[in-house]
Amino acid sequence: MMIPIAFPEPTFTVRAAPGPAMIRDMIRKKFVMLTPEEWVRQNFIHYLIKVKHYPTGLLSVEKELRLGTMRKRYDLLVYKNDTPWMMIECKEQATKINASVLDQILRYNMSLPVQYLVLTNGAETYCIERDGKSGRLLQAIPDYQDIA
Repeated sequence: MMIPIAFPEPTFTVRAAPGPAMIRDMIRKKFVMLTPEEWVRQNFIHYLIKVKHYPTGLLSVEKELRLGTMRKRYDLLVYKNDTPWMMIECKEQATKINASVLDQILRYNMSLPVQYLVLTNGAETYCIERDGKSGRLLQAIPDYQDIA
């Protein structure tokens, strides 16, 4: 079931010139290239913080993980009690959330097991609660108060 997401009013700092557009990432505390995928990631970060009340200190953005000998990067990770708890895969709005995107986050989940997997392109969002080898689609992203 797709989850409707009402992103909060953007309060981003964007630099348009000179050079390519850059957006300030409040988690990484630096400006990063403003790509269509980055726009979705930044909106989702602000949604988690402003709507779902997740503390910024529990969020990790674009860190490396290993899949066998391959090096990959997750988009967004939420920690609970110092343990990876939720992984979010962000795609640009033009990318459909499909089996290929699900396969990608499931591969990442083998290397970095979490309880919740979120797939989003900004327009479509899905949240899966993992329980061992199975999972179920949720109707909403958990609020921070519900997990603390």
